[in-house]
Amino acid sequence: MSFILLDALANAGGAVGAGLAAIGAGIGIGQIGKGAVEAIARQPEASNDIRANMILAAALVEGAALFAIIIGFLAMVL
Repeated sequence: MSFILLDALANAGGAVGAGLAAIGAGIGIGQIGKGAVEAIARQPEASNDIRANMILAAALVEGAALFAIIIGFLAMVL
């Protein structure tokens, strides 16, 4: 295979990987929010604890997604 084709495949793979990471993070954070809203509806007195745990979990998902997106962009650049 020629070098140009390999470079194009690396760019496409990086772009697809970054896109899938962003989509996965969006779905994951949506599921976290859905679970938190349902939990608060069932137990309103624990809303502060549930909200704090939801924010922590969403931040961890967002951090992992950011890492994956940066790896995808690096695959396109390098």
